[in-house]
Amino acid sequence: MMRKILVLVTLLIFMAGAGSVGFAGDMEVLGVTFPGEKVVEGKTLKLNGVAYRKALVVVKVFAQGLYLEKPTQDADEVINSEQVKHLVTHYLTNKATVEKLQEGVMEAMVACNPPEVVADHQADIDLYVSWMDKDMAPGLTAESTYVPGKGFMYTYQGEMKGTIPGSEFMKMYYRTNVGEKAQERVRKGLLGQ
Repeated sequence: MMRKILVLVTLLIFMAGAGSVGFAGDMEVLGVTFPGEKVVEGKTLKLNGVAYRKALVVVKVFAQGLYLEKPTQDADEVINSEQVKHLVTHYLTNKATVEKLQEGVMEAMVACNPPEVVADHQADIDLYVSWMDKDMAPGLTAESTYVPGKGFMYTYQGEMKGTIPGSEFMKMYYRTNVGEKAQERVRKGLLGQ
């Protein structure tokens, strides 16, 4: 009897652990709650992971939640897969000025992507950076959505800024978030690690 109970408890623990892989449920980070599911472009996406970024050790810059059709802890899958992807960024500071945001994005794009890819897509990078045209402040958001066949769409402070067609820029964007040269805390958090 005791052995049966032990086997049952072990099985339940395994099932609970297996169920949590790839589906985080609702999560909170730095006071921002991200729902476990979100409907985007007609697809129900699951929260893959959450992350936050600090500057100068104490300045809380933003909290992020990554939503995918098919959650994964594999960075290459996040970067390269053809599925609806949605990244929500909640800003937590008024120190995220236009100049700092644009400069930071340019640096990340160059640091996290192969030089030839950056050179080939400099116009797309410039367009994306131009969409960050106002200072951020606590409570304001930026959202990116990738839809296969449509491209990378960006909403800044509630305003839809535009679409970059194709998938190459999307891959560049996700390399800056979860690629091997991305900021480690953000990378691990968004991958649910």
